[in-house]
Amino acid sequence: MSKRENFWKNVDWWMIILYLALVLYGWLSIYSASGSSENSPIFDFSQRYGKQLLWIGMALFLAFIILLLDAKFFSSFAYIFYFLIILGLIGVLIFGKTVAGSRSWFQIGSFALQPAEFAKFATALALAKYLSKLQTDMRFFKTKIVAAVIIGFPALLILMQNDTGSALVYLAFILVLYREGISGWILVIGMVLGALFITTIKFGELYVAIGLVVLAGLLFALFRGLRLQWRIWLAGLFFSLLFVSLTDYTFQHVLESHQRIRIQVMLGMKKDPHGAGYNVNQAKIAIGSGGLTGKGYRKGMLTRNHFVPEQSTDFIFCTVGEERGFVGSAVLIGLFLTLLIRIVMLAERQRSPFSRIYGYGVASILFFHFTVNLAMTIGLFPVVGIPLPFFSYGGSSLWSFTILLFIFIKQDANRMNVLY
Repeated sequence: MSKRENFWKNVDWWMIILYLALVLYGWLSIYSASGSSENSPIFDFSQRYGKQLLWIGMALFLAFIILLLDAKFFSSFAYIFYFLIILGLIGVLIFGKTVAGSRSWFQIGSFALQPAEFAKFATALALAKYLSKLQTDMRFFKTKIVAAVIIGFPALLILMQNDTGSALVYLAFILVLYREGISGWILVIGMVLGALFITTIKFGELYVAIGLVVLAGLLFALFRGLRLQWRIWLAGLFFSLLFVSLTDYTFQHVLESHQRIRIQVMLGMKKDPHGAGYNVNQAKIAIGSGGLTGKGYRKGMLTRNHFVPEQSTDFIFCTVGEERGFVGSAVLIGLFLTLLIRIVMLAERQRSPFSRIYGYGVASILFFHFTVNLAMTIGLFPVVGIPLPFFSYGGSSLWSFTILLFIFIKQDANRMNVLY
């Protein structure tokens, strides 16, 4: 058997089948959500579903090209990809077009490209390249700092574009760092700080501060027999109180007004069914009206009459909920979970540290997008504009996720040729 034939035999076709199933399921949902009539022609390229067909064709072409390239190409040029995307993120701040309040698009005629989408796979490659070096050890402070800079620099540039949703995705890389040896306490501290942020907004700085003092006193009394110095308890209390005060300041003076309102609506602090809460409210109605099996394909009243804004992009899940009900939603969730589990399983069997780390980067990014998008749609997370991978309408999104996934498929297919 030739080397080329052996390569195609080693390709994980189950992952490709899952990818194609999600892309097809997504296109059918986009067709239903954006079709103007019952018999809308499939190849109407003036409509979103027609444009998505073109982008799907291009995505499949990109996937095929990636599988033909040498697997070492991606590790060799990882830093080059990262450098180029950093230039793109800086360039869009200067020459970019503002869409929906975010200056994150390059407009070339009728074609628009969003560099922030492609920054995800470039960052995953650069992080995998750095962490896979023989002298790199997550126990060293320098390693943590360099890894944080690799992750944080593109996130900061994206944040400067006023694209908070895309910037938040970079939090997912903490899962990669955890797999590679960073202390679990960092995850615990992160969750505690997240809880403090939410409770401070919900109940106010004073009540949370009083609660922290009382809780610290109780914990100290209960565990004073442990060999923990009182200075540690005081330091923990001090930094918690400092974070609470900074949270209140950040919420009131750093976040934009629409961001504050969205968080307040999510926490039930404010009712705005016709403003900031309109999208989520309509999405809940659409999903709930689908019942067990849904109203039928292209028979959803809210979907057909465009009652949910952005229904073919960020809120595509409500189309599935209304037309296919609980069963169709469960199928979608099952496809995503199967894909994520498959990626993690394949990442663990890699012989190359670069491939393993990159695989966890792919899983982390897809998991964050999938979780936040669904949580956002049903009102468990503020609306931040995060697409559902392979599913939502958009060329930049589909191409970037396709590149992200197929680079890993290529690495996995080449795993038997790795000598270390």
